Amino acid sequence: MRKFLPLSFVTMIAFASAGAAQDEPRYVVNGQGERSTPVVAIDKVCAWPNLLRLRDGTLVATIHNQPSHLQQPADVECWISQDGGAHWERRGVPAPRDDADAARGMFAAGTAPNGDLVVLSTGHAQTLASKPAWGPVTPTWISRSSDGGRSWTIDKSGFPRGPDGKVLNPFGNIVVDEDGNLRAALYGDERAVGTLVFRSRDNGRTWADPVRISQDKGSNETALLYLGKGRWLAAARNTGTDLYSSDDDGATWKHRPIGSDTQGRIAGDNQFPAHLLRLASGIIVLTYGNRTKNSGVDARFSHDDGQTWSVPYRVLDCSGDLGYPASVQRADGQVVTAYYASSIAGHQGYHMGIVIWDPAKTLRDR
Repeated sequence: MRKFLPLSFVTMIAFASAGAAQDEPRYVVNGQGERSTPVVAIDKVCAWPNLLRLRDGTLVATIHNQPSHLQQPADVECWISQDGGAHWERRGVPAPRDDADAARGMFAAGTAPNGDLVVLSTGHAQTLASKPAWGPVTPTWISRSSDGGRSWTIDKSGFPRGPDGKVLNPFGNIVVDEDGNLRAALYGDERAVGTLVFRSRDNGRTWADPVRISQDKGSNETALLYLGKGRWLAAARNTGTDLYSSDDDGATWKHRPIGSDTQGRIAGDNQFPAHLLRLASGIIVLTYGNRTKNSGVDARFSHDDGQTWSVPYRVLDCSGDLGYPASVQRADGQVVTAYYASSIAGHQGYHMGIVIWDPAKTLRDR
C-alpha cells in the first residue's frame, strides 16, 4: 500500500477504464456485507487528513485544525486512535501557527525507518484585517517526533525552495523505499513548477534531488506509492486525477501506468485529490473526492500494479465541500478511510470522518 482473493476474482469484477459508467452505485461494505456507515471522528475541522499506521497498530491522523480553508488562524495537529479508528484523541501539534494570525495547514506525513514521525508543512501568513484573503505562503517546516507524536522538534529553514525560489507545498504520504530513503511530493506553480518528488537519505532530516513528475502538463496535490524494485506510482491532481509512473526509481516519470501505452487519466474532471494504498493482498486502492453532481468519496481497485482499474465504488455520500481521503489497512484486514466534509446525512458542519470497510468482502460480493 499479500493474502486476499486470487486473480480469478477478476471474473467477478468488471475492470474498466476510468471513464466507465455504472448502472447502479456500488458501495464498499463492512465484514457483515453491509454498507459501511461514516462516523464523525473530529468535529469542527476542515482536516484534509493524512493517516498512518504505526508499528504497534496505533493510527495517526495529521489534520488542519480549523473549519475553514486556511482563512482562520490554524495549526497542524496530530490525533491518534488506539482502537482501530473508532475513537480519536489529540496527541500533539507538529506545526503550530507561525504567529497569532497565521494559518498552517498544508502538509505531508510519514514514518521514517528509525520510527520517527515526520511532517512537512506550509500554510499562509495573514492579518486578521485581510480575511478571507490569503497572505503569502509560509516556509516549509520539517517537524519530527520520536515519541509517537507527543512532542515535536521543528526545523524551520532546512527544506529547499522550488526552482523559482518560492516555497513548495507538501501533500500526501511521505513514503519509504526499499533502501530506507524517504520520498515526498511537493508542488508549486502548476505550470512553471508542477509537482516535484524530493528524496531524504537521513530519516527526513534533509531533503534534495527534486524530480518533476509532470513534464507535459501542470499538477499539484500528488499521492505517491512505492511498488518495489524501483517502481513508483503517483496520482496527481489536475482537472481530474492523472496517473504517473516510474520504473527507474523516480529518476524519470511517464504519464501512464507501468508497462502500458495508455494515457494515465484514472479519475475524471472534478474527481480529486487522491490517495494510493497497497493492501496486504497486493491489490492497490485509489480513493478520491468526487466533486461532481453525484458527490462523495469513491474508490477504485487495481490488481495489476495500476495498469487497469475497477469501476468506482462509493465509500460514502457527502455534499458541499468534501474529499481528501486517506486510507490505511489494519492488521485484521479492515481498511480505515478518513475524509473531510461540510455535510453528511445526520451531520452538518466541517469534520473529519471515518469509514471502516472490508476490501475482501467488498470485492467478493461483486
